[in-house]
Amino acid sequence: MATKAEALTQAPATPNQQERESVFDSFRRWGYLQASLDPLGQYLPPEPFPVTVPEGELAAEARRYYCGTIAVEFMHIANLEQRQWLQSQFEKTSSKPNQAKILTQLIHADLFEQVIQSRYLGTKRFSLEGITALIPFLDQILETGSTQGVTKAMIAMNHRGRLNVMTNTIGRPASEIFTKFEDVDPRSTLGGGDVKYHLGATGDYTSPSGKIISLHLASNPSHLEAIDPVLIGRTRARQERIGEGGKKQVLPILIHGDAAFSGQGILAETLNMETLPGYSVGGVIHVIVNNLLGFTANPEESNSSRFSTDIAKRLPMPIIHVNAEDPDAVVRVATIVTEYRQRFGSGVVIDLIGYRRHGHSEVDDPTVTQPRRYAIIKDHKPLYQIYAEKIGVNPTKEAEAIQQEYLDQQKVATQADQIPHMATLPSYWDKYKGGEYDPAYEVNTGISAERVHELVTKLTTVPKDFHIHPKVKKLFEQRQEMGSGAKPFDYGMAELVAYASLLEDGTLVRLTGQDSQRGTFNQRHSVLVDTETEVRYSPLSHLSDKQGKFEVYNSLLSEAAVLGFEYGFARDYPEALVLWEAQFGDFANGAQIIIDQFIAASEAKWGLLSGVVMLLPHGYEGQGPEHSSARIERYLQLAANDNMQICQPSTAAQHFHLLRRQVMRPWRKPLVVFTPKSMLRHPDAASPIAAFAQDRFLNVLPDHEAQNPRRLLVCSGKIGHNLRVEREKRKDKSVGIIFLEQLYPWPEEEMLAALDQYPNAEEIVWVQEEPANMGAYTYVMPLLRRVARDRAVLSVKRSASATPATGSAKAHDIEEKTLVDMALGFAGDR
Repeated sequence: MATKAEALTQAPATPNQQERESVFDSFRRWGYLQASLDPLGQYLPPEPFPVTVPEGELAAEARRYYCGTIAVEFMHIANLEQRQWLQSQFEKTSSKPNQAKILTQLIHADLFEQVIQSRYLGTKRFSLEGITALIPFLDQILETGSTQGVTKAMIAMNHRGRLNVMTNTIGRPASEIFTKFEDVDPRSTLGGGDVKYHLGATGDYTSPSGKIISLHLASNPSHLEAIDPVLIGRTRARQERIGEGGKKQVLPILIHGDAAFSGQGILAETLNMETLPGYSVGGVIHVIVNNLLGFTANPEESNSSRFSTDIAKRLPMPIIHVNAEDPDAVVRVATIVTEYRQRFGSGVVIDLIGYRRHGHSEVDDPTVTQPRRYAIIKDHKPLYQIYAEKIGVNPTKEAEAIQQEYLDQQKVATQADQIPHMATLPSYWDKYKGGEYDPAYEVNTGISAERVHELVTKLTTVPKDFHIHPKVKKLFEQRQEMGSGAKPFDYGMAELVAYASLLEDGTLVRLTGQDSQRGTFNQRHSVLVDTETEVRYSPLSHLSDKQGKFEVYNSLLSEAAVLGFEYGFARDYPEALVLWEAQFGDFANGAQIIIDQFIAASEAKWGLLSGVVMLLPHGYEGQGPEHSSARIERYLQLAANDNMQICQPSTAAQHFHLLRRQVMRPWRKPLVVFTPKSMLRHPDAASPIAAFAQDRFLNVLPDHEAQNPRRLLVCSGKIGHNLRVEREKRKDKSVGIIFLEQLYPWPEEEMLAALDQYPNAEEIVWVQEEPANMGAYTYVMPLLRRVARDRAVLSVKRSASATPATGSAKAHDIEEKTLVDMALGFAGDR
């Protein structure tokens, strides 16, 4: 049966209808070129259509719809039903909104800023003045959403207007915001905390009909748009917590600046991920608070096209531009886009075009770079006054009353002696801990050999009619031998057993990364592909009827957005094991902003925890400077106050215990794991089935093979296995090899105990593959000296270098042999 949209297109059109469609089609495609969008009339001058349109009644009618203070770009959307629905919304006379309510909201928004300006002159606040229509816009989204099934709204925005939104949308008392300006109790934030316009907040919105939407404004750094994928990840987690219908209930709203929307690459990555199965949230409402100005940059310096929104045309989502000084139009657009998102599960972009009354911040003088624009702004009335005149209302008394409310709140703030907490954590965080490590957090992560065998059987079983690839079949046969105890476990199988054991216990496991279903190094095979039908099958999703959900996705070719998403997902699913895998650890620096601003610092800045896991393949194997180093040194430099865990497990069983530990103990900290490449199948790194039953992950692995060693080599990762293999060749038991499995937090007691097992050792040597200015060298050496008990502490490493590794495989072999020879038989550097 034909859909309503198809039926409309199939009906024969009359000549009048054909003429109307011809004229209207031009305006639907090009009307935005002649819309009145800049409130100051300086930018976005009208441009002619690229086609000739005959003037007349039809053109005049179409012009009213598409060339006023609203401009719509939607003809790039392939879906006919969506296009026709949008046409039906814009090609009609709009109903009159609640203008008294809008006026009150505009007064609140403007006077909030004016009171701050008068009481805290010269203090940065990043005022919303010039686009105060954002407040009634957000209110209308929430009111409409409340009628469309929305129960939660997740909001992210940069600094512009953030404090205003906290009070006038999220509902935080103005006194809390003013207290931030008073900067009370500074000693409570020594070495931590964040500026007021980065902080998050929670609250509730109550609709006119009494429905409640819980609101969450996410904390974010000054790195523009970095919060975007984080918020989407948090939204996805909350939607999955709800289950069926979650995408309609949890509404994500991203508020951008115009220069950042067109300029920041992470925004493009985020737009791309929005419709992908592993990241979709049922549509994001994107709102651009468009000042037609960056810091000091004019639009033509920031955008390579007419609008900063043009980058969004790559996706089938409507783009709606609206003049921010037409509040009725702004509210109308808010209604339409919310209904559209709820109806079609699609994202939308709203370009709210206004101006910026002050400089980039209130301590900046914009007349230096935009003298003409700011001469216009100087004489331009606040929006609430313009709107009051338009609707024929004298706002003086209401404005005086609202101003007094804010002044009273400001007096309350001057008497505060404690920093207000503006956000409440969801109850699912109640049992999880942050702060410093406590040994009491440790749990037993071992499972019996019998259970390992059962899990391996399930993991290597496929449906009878499934055509398995011959190479995978052979691999599964080898894995069955591991499960029976006939063969030691490699990393790939140990990892899958860890996931399976957690899934059977009801834990959600989510893994994403480039090619993570199979694994870059052909090691995982968590999803199988039928060789005849290409139907996909994952044994991890077929363990038991009551198992946890297993999610594994091959990610888009992005580091920043994907890691940001997974950090966000872990923020709102603390009981899950959430992992992001870099294709090679070297490429993780494409997500450096996420690592620096969220993973390393979110607890110190905002008191927010996350248990996200980063899997970073690392190891020197002659593959060149871009495929050798995950930059261990960078993570160690970020480590302080027990803010994260940094580990490099040297055996398959250690990897198993580490992954289970991350979920099972209540201490929720990001985990950075330097994972193997060639070591994935290294015999010396394999583990017997009995190792899975040991109590827990060991932060330090002592050497039980050395006999009264005179020299102790301390190392982490693959180099240790190279040393053990060479030591075996030389049949030299006089050198002990200790593996440092957890680099941070530094396991002082375990390292001291391991060293004390060899009282006759005269020297301790740190050995690493990385150059002297990289790896763990500068971090480990002073710590080893602290536990050396007056023994000499030496080091063996590559010479300092500007690049992590040589590009020559033969040169690598020479360097590696030299390292091993020096470590086993020659003196190192102090």
